[in-house]
Amino acid sequence: MFSRLMPREGKFFDLFNAHAEQITTGLRELAHVMSNFNEREQHARAVSAAEKSADKITHDCVQLLHRTFITPLDRDQIHALINMMDDILDLAEDIVECIDLYDIKSVTPEARQLADICVSCADRVKAAVAMLSNLDNGDAILRTCAQIDQLESDADRVMRSAISKLFRSPTDARDIIKLKAIYEQLEAITDKCEDVANLIEGILLENA
Repeated sequence: MFSRLMPREGKFFDLFNAHAEQITTGLRELAHVMSNFNEREQHARAVSAAEKSADKITHDCVQLLHRTFITPLDRDQIHALINMMDDILDLAEDIVECIDLYDIKSVTPEARQLADICVSCADRVKAAVAMLSNLDNGDAILRTCAQIDQLESDADRVMRSAISKLFRSPTDARDIIKLKAIYEQLEAITDKCEDVANLIEGILLENA
């Protein structure tokens, strides 16, 4: 009797999509920080705003999970997915905060390239999440997840090349440390996107 009074499903997919929208917004703003460094403050604020909006969505999703008796996906999968997605914007906010904290005066073409790869990953995370409500989209979802995996590999290659270049150039040791940290954080965003892709692949396999 009690179970019949509880929501059967909830709007989990709507929340996933809303969160993915904040991810794409936040990472585009992060890319603007890198490409328009003289205007970084306003774009950094936009990154933080997207992160706070995403936090609210994550909270709403977890609360809904507590109130919902029958969920469209495994409860642990829902919890893991929304939190993995939230990790992406947490890293983006960390990066803009580190730029200010480290008093970084300029960024490199490699940092801009990594930020652009992050945007491409975010676009594909959004696309994969949007298709998740209909598992008949399985082939398209898997193709999108494979693209995320490839982008993560591209980011890893760019990061390694960028760090190698740092240590081979006559750069102040403090600047090397600062930029290396930024490179690693940018690449970590693509790792988090790959984590989301891997989880979505697992959801497909379990529900096939």
